[in-house]
Amino acid sequence: MKATIVRSRRKTIAIELVSPEEIRIKAPLRMPRREIEAFVRSKENWIRTHQARLAERNRKAAALTGTITEEELARLKKEAKKYLPGRTAYFAEKIGVTYGQISIRAQKTRFGSCSAKGNLNFNCLLMKMPPEIIDYVIVHELCHRRQMNHSRAFWSEVEKILPDWRARRKWLKENGGAYIRAMESIE
Repeated sequence: MKATIVRSRRKTIAIELVSPEEIRIKAPLRMPRREIEAFVRSKENWIRTHQARLAERNRKAAALTGTITEEELARLKKEAKKYLPGRTAYFAEKIGVTYGQISIRAQKTRFGSCSAKGNLNFNCLLMKMPPEIIDYVIVHELCHRRQMNHSRAFWSEVEKILPDWRARRKWLKENGGAYIRAMESIE
């Protein structure tokens, strides 16, 4: 296992899993190395448990999505540019909202967003997901045209269109990261 110590002006020590084979120890500038080593030894079980979880998650991600190449990303962007505007227009009419431009990107942190001006951004990785998840992300972002927050009123708007939004959101939370991780080899 590779371990890197990063010292900063922080007051506490922390361990971050970089990969199943690597950890990063974040430590205060003046903390003695022996204290850092003792802390890491005291957390060996935690480290092993979380390394195993991360390895399993990575294995599931590869099984679910495979590795995404630059060529596939380009194909997904083209596919998204053809598919997503039609679905967005369909749901915008149902919800009774307008929107600005639609952008398709390969984002590493989210699947959709809505700007204050009403512009929508969608992740091209959506094209690898089930249609009901794509619809959930579209409806979610369009409902931000009514409520620019995640209040009860916002979720009420989502529920009017997708009564099963909770199940769709749960699927995305449980599986969405696999799609992002499948893209990690691309810089």
